[in-house]
Amino acid sequence: MHHLSIDLETYSSVPIAKAGAQKYIQSPDFEILLFAYSLDGGDVQIIDLAQGELLPQWLASALSDPQYIKHAYNASFEWGCLSKFMGTLPIDQWRCTMFHGLYCGYTAGLDATGKALGLPADKQKLSTGKALIRYFCVPCAPTKTNGGRTRNYPRHDPAKWALFKEYCIGDVTTEMEILHRLENFPVPPELEKQWQTDVLINARGVAVDMDMVRGALWIGETTRDQLTDEAVTLSGLDNPNSVKQLMQWLEEELDEELTDLRKDTVSRLLNGNLTNDTARRMLEIRQELGKTSTKKYNAIEAAVCADGRVRGLLQFYGANRTGRWAGRLVQVQNLPRTYVEPLPLARDLVKRRETASLRALFGSVPDTLSQLIRTSFIAEPGNALVDADFSAIEARVISWLAGESWRLDVFRTHGKIYEASASQMFGVPLERIKKGNPEYALRQKGKVAELALGYQGSTGALIKMGALDMGLTEAELPDIVNRWRDANKRIRDLWYSMEAAAVQVIQTGQPVGLRSLVLAREMDAGNNLDFLTIRLPSGRKLYYAHPSLGQNQWGKPSITYMGMDQTTKKWKLIETYGGKLVENCVQAIARDCLAEAIERLEAANYPVVFHVHDEVVVECTAERASLDDIAAIMGQPVSWAPDLPLGADGWVGAFYKKD
Repeated sequence: MHHLSIDLETYSSVPIAKAGAQKYIQSPDFEILLFAYSLDGGDVQIIDLAQGELLPQWLASALSDPQYIKHAYNASFEWGCLSKFMGTLPIDQWRCTMFHGLYCGYTAGLDATGKALGLPADKQKLSTGKALIRYFCVPCAPTKTNGGRTRNYPRHDPAKWALFKEYCIGDVTTEMEILHRLENFPVPPELEKQWQTDVLINARGVAVDMDMVRGALWIGETTRDQLTDEAVTLSGLDNPNSVKQLMQWLEEELDEELTDLRKDTVSRLLNGNLTNDTARRMLEIRQELGKTSTKKYNAIEAAVCADGRVRGLLQFYGANRTGRWAGRLVQVQNLPRTYVEPLPLARDLVKRRETASLRALFGSVPDTLSQLIRTSFIAEPGNALVDADFSAIEARVISWLAGESWRLDVFRTHGKIYEASASQMFGVPLERIKKGNPEYALRQKGKVAELALGYQGSTGALIKMGALDMGLTEAELPDIVNRWRDANKRIRDLWYSMEAAAVQVIQTGQPVGLRSLVLAREMDAGNNLDFLTIRLPSGRKLYYAHPSLGQNQWGKPSITYMGMDQTTKKWKLIETYGGKLVENCVQAIARDCLAEAIERLEAANYPVVFHVHDEVVVECTAERASLDDIAAIMGQPVSWAPDLPLGADGWVGAFYKKD
């Protein structure tokens, strides 16, 4: 078996960051400029395709030869580029080093990963790359100096071109060094298969209703202009969208000092005893303008390919603490729910750009447009979308992982976990917690407790989950926390057992078994790699790089590791604790259930077009669109946890929605 490490430099007039790799590659002017490669770890060679050099015959043949495993950093890009010119290449012959790094707890960027791994300077990505890519890989502005050209070719700056070739060679060197550093921490074969399936799903894409998208963009722009004009007329402000100008105006009108104009502040003012009608209307306009963003419609328009499909919506292992997918381009993981009814009528009015009718029938135009974003994703004519969502998957997984038997009984029978939780917490018979009975008010407490407290959260977690908005008072929150923890002693014990096990592993280096998990410390001293790992029931591992023990604010040992700060996006020391580690494991196990379901659906010829958290969206012919069949596949026991109760439900329709 041979190994080819590959890096390509390419040109396209399509902006890849906004449009995505698939539309970038599909552009008629797309071309591969440079092809750098190394065979079996040998010296890196480069082929200057932009200046007429050709791939050797053996190399062209090797790209589809199963005896040659192809490696690249973000390999789906190289696979897509080469497939455009050579026909769809077998994806099972490719390996992605970026994914390998993500699997081991590192970052997505080649440069950042190289630095986090401590690669020597000669093995790190060259810092000159961004400027060279801007020069050769994207269109340039025509000027008098450059003779009015819209693109830079090698002949326009031979010195820069020579440096660009060095840069391309350097990327292969860095990719190979990262692969070498991580080779003692291999990706499991079944996970490689999931990555390959993900590449094909992203390449398949999902159809979009561009008539509705364009209608929404038009209505959004005209509504925004109308609201802004009304605000100018009412207030006399030059720019009523300016927080500073509007806040100063409101302070004078209301004779009240304001600290901000955030959403909750505006809602508080509108819900208060506001007698100034002009100020009220200005606040209402402010609230409406906050909902007029058409960014996701803009994102769809930017990313849609010539055949009317959007591709590349998912990033495999994008959330590398758990292995869950992350959203890209349109961010399908973060779309508003659809409460508007009837949806077909609302969509039709948007397509016809009937703003007045939309407002008359559905109220707030911006809010309606926001809800309709989901429905931009549609089935092709003659097809249907089938949506199937795991029900209460995290609650099921944590119950199974902790061995909380009463909860497992709930999921194996009626499934009413909010009512059952309230019953356990307050000692009320389950049958009393139903609509019409005074005890039904306890369901709200059971619900917010279930949503907020599973991962060692306390009153702050309840507030963050909206407990106060549900009508609960701050004074009763500690009692809810205590009651939930007393009703779920095995889950509570799991938090502390997890923390104790992690501390023990870091201190002693000896593995510890905990329920169906195994915590261990794995090292490669020669490459200065040191991990706390948690082996999941599926066999997949979670990696925490360079674990250590510090001291938290209560004077107890705190677990730290090196990772990506989700706020600053910087590689830094991160502190964790038992509840957070349990959360990582629960979400990781839920992710593995979804991944196994996707493989089953694909094998049954139910093509997945995208998925969100614990929900899959399949597009198939209308005749085969059976929710029962797909939900049954989703609910099949997983091989590594046959006693984990799974269930799924959903809908069949012509467009995407969220019930």
